[in-house]
Amino acid sequence: MKTKLNRILLIDDDEATNFLHQLIIEEMDITNDFVVKEDGEMAIEYLTTKTDAHYPSPDLILLDINMPRMNGWEFLESYKDLSEEQKGKNMIIMLTASLNPDDMDKAQKIDLVKDFQNKPLMEGEVRAVIEKHFPGFVFD
Repeated sequence: MKTKLNRILLIDDDEATNFLHQLIIEEMDITNDFVVKEDGEMAIEYLTTKTDAHYPSPDLILLDINMPRMNGWEFLESYKDLSEEQKGKNMIIMLTASLNPDDMDKAQKIDLVKDFQNKPLMEGEVRAVIEKHFPGFVFD
């Protein structure tokens, strides 16, 4: 039986990109649950709310940089203050449509961020992220 990621959380305000990412990830059948939050504030609220006595604890967080209300950088500042139980064992991948090299430099200096990808992600990029950060994951 194929092992899947428990949950992927996508934090991005771009509806078209979110639709594409959800379509690709669902077609790849790599997760049991795919959740989208449109900004960092909504994502922090989601991560800190228990359901059935458990925090959501996604395995993978795909985090856009530029969003209204709370952007990706502000999300990371708030995320650092969460309890270990609220954070879980999350892998954070920064996403951007920006061509600004300063964004990549900044992301590489943040320990919480494990990778930096341009969006939209296509199947090949998603596969590369999974293979790099989840060794032993078996694709169909």
